[in-house]
Amino acid sequence: MTTSGHRYEVTESQLGYQGRIIAVRRDQVSMPDGDVSQRDVVVHPGAVGVVALDEAGQVVLVHQYRHPVGGPLWELPAGILDVPGEPASLAAARELAEETALRAERFDVLVDVWSSPGMTDEAYRIFLARGLSEIPVAERHVAEHEEADMGLARVDLDEAVARVLRGEITNAMAVIGLLATVRSRADGFAGLRPTDTPWPGRPAHSG
Repeated sequence: MTTSGHRYEVTESQLGYQGRIIAVRRDQVSMPDGDVSQRDVVVHPGAVGVVALDEAGQVVLVHQYRHPVGGPLWELPAGILDVPGEPASLAAARELAEETALRAERFDVLVDVWSSPGMTDEAYRIFLARGLSEIPVAERHVAEHEEADMGLARVDLDEAVARVLRGEITNAMAVIGLLATVRSRADGFAGLRPTDTPWPGRPAHSG
């Protein structure tokens, strides 16, 4: 429903494709002019990302191959919500550990995003992680697939933002997370939300 009061009712829905992670759903939706129009929706489980900020003011970035764009991108530690009902903050901690071998004493909600609402229901929540420490070697996750070739770097936050503005960091989650972190830092991180803040985009993973 919108401010006009029109209800965009789905009159018919079909599953057009089911993949390992995503699906494509074809909905017939009633429009305000009385017509019915098809809307194709990429159905996505949702994701989390982490801006891991150390005491020196550096952020942890990963360099990961992304097949759809045919090359590696500098990104935040991140991953999909593939454990049913797992709180987003726990998923974020797990992804941080698996991709960077780091733990954090504190997580806060930084920003919530609909990645591309004209075509997908993908939502992601980005956390700010602080109080970083390394996980002992014997307890570290064994990487596989693209993660086995993943690079890792710590970059000064201001330099990371400069790389965003130079077009060197182009992953959307990374761009949003880094810029949000700089803005949050400007007021001493006073506006951050606790990890149990409700998440309308993925209510089953709030917490």
